[in-house]
Amino acid sequence: MTSPVSFGALRTFVEVGRQGSIKRAARELNVTPGAVSQQVKALESRFGVQLLERGNREVKLSAHGLRLFGKIAPGFEQIDAAVRLFEDRRPGPQTLVVSTVPSFAACWLTPRLGRFTAQHPQVEVQIETSVQLADLANGPADVAIRHGSGRYPGLDVVSLFSPRLVVVGSPSLLVHGPLHSPADCLRYPLLQDRDRADWPIWLEANGVKPTRSAAKGPSYADDALLIQGAIAGQGLAILRDVYAARALESGSIVLAIDAPVPTSAGYFVVVRPDRIAIPKIAAFRQWIIHEAGVS
Repeated sequence: MTSPVSFGALRTFVEVGRQGSIKRAARELNVTPGAVSQQVKALESRFGVQLLERGNREVKLSAHGLRLFGKIAPGFEQIDAAVRLFEDRRPGPQTLVVSTVPSFAACWLTPRLGRFTAQHPQVEVQIETSVQLADLANGPADVAIRHGSGRYPGLDVVSLFSPRLVVVGSPSLLVHGPLHSPADCLRYPLLQDRDRADWPIWLEANGVKPTRSAAKGPSYADDALLIQGAIAGQGLAILRDVYAARALESGSIVLAIDAPVPTSAGYFVVVRPDRIAIPKIAAFRQWIIHEAGVS
């Protein structure tokens, strides 16, 4: 009688297919790369076909491997989802992994997070920052907050807000008060975003033809750093209003001119549809929508 195929070997093979790497699969499964290789080779020996095409660093599924992966991977996804559902309902502390972009985490989310933890002390929030959209299907993130178009197929997406571009500076730089016209900004040092795109966009929207100097000046990787440059009096900065709000309230920066410009991208809270009902995810999703002022 033929012995059954090892469930563990099949699980290992699926993880290699997901990760595209024996080493990454080993880290995910908390075993050695050698153990992963042995499990896959055992399957290949059992089926009499090659499942992986092995390179120097990466591996990819062979035609037989793709066929097997397509048949069994959905089943393991269902198992993983069921296990997570029961784990997330267990009593005691629970970790909620929230993925977002660095500026949003520093300028908007972190200052407000205490209100969520006060309401839900059993949930331990872990903030992960990345400029790339989190892999909610296979990665550790439970919730993603992203800046973009809002088109994320297969995911539940709720709009939080659409920011506006505002011009700010330190009180010491703007000692004579607000500027009279958008063109007056060109008389000051200009602090730039990573792509040096915001100043030309803002100037054109306010009827000012950008000069070459409009793209000059120190550049900052994200708005959290740009705010610090403005506070230090290094020049005028264009910020998204949701990021500038706290610094404006404290008086460490002021509006240089009241001429906001809408942006084409918004901020969205994104979760997997099959995980919305998990209590910790539902609680955070409801909280952040309320914080953003979405009814």
